[in-house]
Amino acid sequence: MSVSASPAITEHRRDRPMRAIGLRLLAMLMLAATYVCGKLLADRAVSIGEIVFYRQLFAFPLVTGWLLATMGPAAIKTTRIGMHISRSTLGMIGMLLNFGAVALLPLAESTSIAFTMPIFATILSAIVLREQIGRHRWSAVLFGFVGILIMAHPESQNLASLGVIVALAGAVVTAIVSIVLRDLNRTESAPAIVFWFTAISLPPLGILAFATATAHDAATWGMLLLLGITGGAAQLLMTFALRWAPVSLVIPMDYSQLVWATWAGWVFWGSWPTAASWVGAAMIAASGLYIAWREHVRRSAALSPDEDRAGRSG
Repeated sequence: MSVSASPAITEHRRDRPMRAIGLRLLAMLMLAATYVCGKLLADRAVSIGEIVFYRQLFAFPLVTGWLLATMGPAAIKTTRIGMHISRSTLGMIGMLLNFGAVALLPLAESTSIAFTMPIFATILSAIVLREQIGRHRWSAVLFGFVGILIMAHPESQNLASLGVIVALAGAVVTAIVSIVLRDLNRTESAPAIVFWFTAISLPPLGILAFATATAHDAATWGMLLLLGITGGAAQLLMTFALRWAPVSLVIPMDYSQLVWATWAGWVFWGSWPTAASWVGAAMIAASGLYIAWREHVRRSAALSPDEDRAGRSG
């Protein structure tokens, strides 16, 4: 869900934590607005293919304009177009699944399940990257899965099974994207990654949108435009935030999106999370926050002679 910062962006920054927190909170408001628009559009029978295409199309001028104005044309040069294509393919699949989950589930529930991404990223890090995952993070993973089971328990009658499957699939794909981004971030700036993702994804998404397109009224076009603007703004604000503070400080702010999603679900659809949803969401959030904190501790310890011990207990 988030745009990771590259070393080129964060290496020489001057930390301004309050600015970073404010930018990240604003980014989460924009991201929540993006998904609200997506759900409202789905209610108007706009296809998911169209929603994702216009999300990218209307965000492209905003992202590209900022990139060129602040970093110049040289910022988009790359020698790793193959990796950008792989990242974009995964990103497209993830966006289709995430917006599909928003269409199928109450907004607060789909948002909560999306926050299982750090759980799956931890598992994938162990399997794909052979990263040493200690008892602390494995315990957090297990705790988060219990939260998922509580939210999706059939007797709670608060989630549609198809929606849960789509939301979890979206979280898994987003976790895979995070693994790919770790590699891309070694050589590419975050704005450049966003640019290439948007540019590469537009042609195939355009074909998908054309195949599923229907006529829209002015209000629907307005929501599609707002969808792209808020989505692009969220990406830029997340990147800005990471210029002014470390990831460990700004990432916890992402969970403020749950507040906006819950409020929007109540205002626009009259839905309020059940007790099972509250408990499950709290456990998923706690799991993700603890994983982020342990990752911060592990990285900090890697700078000291205790690196090996930290890796075993992370």
